[in-house]
Amino acid sequence: MSNTNDSGHRYDVIIVGSGFSGVNMGIALKHAGIDNFIILEQADDVGGTWRDNVYPGCACDVPSHLYSYSFEPNPDWSTAYSSSDEIEGYIHHCVDKYGLRPHLKFGEEIVAGTFDASAGQWRLRNADGQHYSARLVVSAVGGLVNPSEPNLPGRELYTGKVMHTARWDRNFDVRGKRIAVVGTGASAIQVVPAIQPDVEELVLFQRTAPWIVPKVDPSISEGAKKLFHRFPLVQKGLRGGILALTELVFAPMVILDSPLQKLLEAAARSNLKKVKDPALREKLTPTFHIGCKRVLFSSDYYPAVQQDNVQVITDGIASFTETGLKTDKGETFDVDAVVLATGFRVDITNPPFEIHGLDDVTLADLWSRPGGKAYKGVAINGIPNFFMMLGPNTGPGHTSVLIYTEAQADYITQAVKTVLDQGLGYVNVKRPVLDHWHEKLQHRMRYTSWTSGCQSWYLDEHGENHTLFPGLATEYALGMRHFKLEEYEVG
Repeated sequence: MSNTNDSGHRYDVIIVGSGFSGVNMGIALKHAGIDNFIILEQADDVGGTWRDNVYPGCACDVPSHLYSYSFEPNPDWSTAYSSSDEIEGYIHHCVDKYGLRPHLKFGEEIVAGTFDASAGQWRLRNADGQHYSARLVVSAVGGLVNPSEPNLPGRELYTGKVMHTARWDRNFDVRGKRIAVVGTGASAIQVVPAIQPDVEELVLFQRTAPWIVPKVDPSISEGAKKLFHRFPLVQKGLRGGILALTELVFAPMVILDSPLQKLLEAAARSNLKKVKDPALREKLTPTFHIGCKRVLFSSDYYPAVQQDNVQVITDGIASFTETGLKTDKGETFDVDAVVLATGFRVDITNPPFEIHGLDDVTLADLWSRPGGKAYKGVAINGIPNFFMMLGPNTGPGHTSVLIYTEAQADYITQAVKTVLDQGLGYVNVKRPVLDHWHEKLQHRMRYTSWTSGCQSWYLDEHGENHTLFPGLATEYALGMRHFKLEEYEVG
């Protein structure tokens, strides 16, 4: 297959992005007998989040056997919760096993796309001005891609090292150095215990204390691996059991003031008792409903922050200095490096690139208010033959994101086959269908802890949650089993 630009090849499908979602989409298309597609990736390799996040301690907080494709189990996971290196290796394995290498093209940053309704074709333009054409486009760019960095004055004056956890410099040696870590979210609770034993001093700047429950992460024995190899149904059963646990126990915990939510908070408070110093424990105690922000899993974070070489600072950061950071109360901290564990700009409800649909309507205009919305998180009225993976309101708050992406890949593949097999110009989800879906979601969202009052990356500037799905993953997946053409306008 030729990976040439528009002048040499027109594709049936263009997939943008080669993380878990894009790879899943490519596999689904090949399984359906659709081979005329290309996967465009702006980086130099596959892997997405797991290619970019290589900071010390980086690992998944979903059990390994669930954080993998259901159709491609890995009997060789080394621990209950896999490291980023293992997960990235798994993605490479899937790319090779399912023959996706010939479909991949790297260094392709897509900046704009325009749909020609008369021709039933998308025309995408990359940053170099080259064009690609296809009948349909699938955006698999993901929502946690671009690091969010605080805009602190004086950064240009600082003479030390500054790096975001998602842009970790593997050549930087933290041993014996004074390190500041800014943030106490999901990446911070992993990187802090990983580097604390090696650094001379660690200054941890906390804006909001998170809820943290214990993480039990045993090694998987060689005997268990052999069992999974010999009897795949055993591993399949284990995966099903883990999914059932997350669905039946953890999912209801986001329902505001439910007994299970209170049980989870009790477990987190019990975990906090590991902090012996009352003053430090008070600093580390959250002031919001559990689940309002992302619940974190760690058994080594609290022990790490109690060590003699760690300080927890709750004052705000005013600026960089030449030698470190200064708080809004004027206290200065001289450090050799500043690690920004400040998360990502959440782009789930922002257009992945400039997109022009029917009558030259732009996705940016469609989503300007009341925010991003897509039917089942994948289809947008006015943007035909364009589908998203992990679009608005399809993020999980309690289980593996791959439950959602597998369902989306199957649904989108059905849509692609419908367009190709029936020779349709385009399919465009009907406006009433989309509006009804979105209204039901937002109604259900009122009863979750996500909208209980705290500010989190789940919410937009209007306090609405366009990020997570307010229900079970299996509920979502069951609702994605069939692409129904009657829900779409046909051109």
